[in-house]
Amino acid sequence: MASRRKEQSTQDGRRIETDVLVVGGGPSAAWAALSAAEAGARVVLADKGYHGTSGATAPSNTGTWCVPPGEGRAASVEQRFKRTAGLADRRWMLRSADRAYENLQKLVEWGYPFPTEEDGSLYIANLRGPDYMRFMRQRVQKAGVTILDHHPILELLGDENHVGGAAGLVRRNGASFEVSAGAVVLATGGCAFFERILGGTGLTGDGYLLAAEAGAALSGMEFTGKYTLAPHGSSLNKGLPFRWATFYRADGEVLRDAKGEPVTNGIGGGERRVAEAMLSGPVYARLDLAEPAMQDWLRRGQPNCFQPYDRMGINPFEELFRIDLKYEGTVRGTGGIRIVTSDCGTGISGLYAAGDAASRENVTGGISGGGAINASWAISSGWWAGHGAAQHARRRQGRDSARLQPLGTTGLRGSAERENIDLAAAARTAHEQIAPLDKSYWRTAETLEASRVTLEDLWSRLNQAPSTTGIERLRSREVASVTASARWTVAAASLRTESRGVHRRHDFPAESDAQANRIIVSGLDRVTAVREDLALETALEG
Repeated sequence: MASRRKEQSTQDGRRIETDVLVVGGGPSAAWAALSAAEAGARVVLADKGYHGTSGATAPSNTGTWCVPPGEGRAASVEQRFKRTAGLADRRWMLRSADRAYENLQKLVEWGYPFPTEEDGSLYIANLRGPDYMRFMRQRVQKAGVTILDHHPILELLGDENHVGGAAGLVRRNGASFEVSAGAVVLATGGCAFFERILGGTGLTGDGYLLAAEAGAALSGMEFTGKYTLAPHGSSLNKGLPFRWATFYRADGEVLRDAKGEPVTNGIGGGERRVAEAMLSGPVYARLDLAEPAMQDWLRRGQPNCFQPYDRMGINPFEELFRIDLKYEGTVRGTGGIRIVTSDCGTGISGLYAAGDAASRENVTGGISGGGAINASWAISSGWWAGHGAAQHARRRQGRDSARLQPLGTTGLRGSAERENIDLAAAARTAHEQIAPLDKSYWRTAETLEASRVTLEDLWSRLNQAPSTTGIERLRSREVASVTASARWTVAAASLRTESRGVHRRHDFPAESDAQANRIIVSGLDRVTAVREDLALETALEG
């Protein structure tokens, strides 16, 4: 596994051969590429955007779950486990904390510019998104990884037993290309369901559809009910400043809870009251609980949080401003491709998943991983997936890949039974069935069934549209991916007849001990949802 090349462009029909293909461009993709390269593999990284600037991490500041070795780590895991709605796995939490800490130490060794504490020690628990991803791109280049910027992957290549590459297009000219690989890592990020959030434009659940077409399953898709407060009309889904907010109705009256107390802390207990109020009209906020010293700290520590206010000419600490709840889907929700092995294998030979493309239930359970847990999971899962893919590719060396076939279906190869579909209208339809507060913040059997019917019709129309060509294939596949992700979400949410974590059912408001298990969803034209214990029983019987 030698002979590596740097960045390159591709010509129409070009075929590239490598050991490991990493699909995606965020932190988990970078760590997967570095891990595979360290294991001696030739690596190609194909990013829908520009590696180092694409995805949700690049425009953000994020903490990490940074726990040094020692007794404190087990205590931290136990404390965190209590908040995971009973669906996390302590073993995975421990090994994730361990791997993430080791890789943060690698960043120190490599010279990443961590901030310093007052005593001069490095503060390694925080990563500044733009600096972090720029640094990771440089490390990936230095490791000899071939980076394909603006080369979205549209489908996997495989046979009945193995995934052995992928095919995509060049955004510059719409040309096609293929990558033949011994193994593939899907690190494509989560699904924002076409919600306008910071860094979320390209997060359309591509990896979920690729994995499902190869036969993989997904898990935790009902835990997508994560919303974040934002100034009205903005894409800034960074809710930290709202911890110091008081909330008001449109007439200026203070919003109050059931006890008559003012509603505060919109990223804590006040969020639900704010969401309830939004169903009946606009809600406003003012960051009036922040003392001057805290105001200064917030502006210095979260500068991008205040750009919308500055553009509107508003002082959010003194003036009222209207707010929205932005839907974050699986970006800061939990669901994704089901992980079945310790090296993040999907159960499909040659296919691995990492970061937000994978279900994070092992480390977050049924709640959001927020920034810190998700950031550490991206580091650890990327590392494991890259290493696992490299080992698999080594075992596959010398095997014939001539039988590989394209696995993509919906959004690429239609039956042409109908006229061309309006992709913009289709995107709006998918978004409207999953993002509104009364569809995903609170769910009922009635709203879920209505969404299911609409989404099934949309999926059918996507299947019956003529095949797409050129650059249009990208948008068509994105719409198909979001629609598929919404269908899997609705199926899982319908089966979970309780409220648990960020899955809230108005018709089943209590948590049920009998449902303390995960829900597996799979299928394309026919979606199935089953509880994990039943899925395991079926597999053993088979």
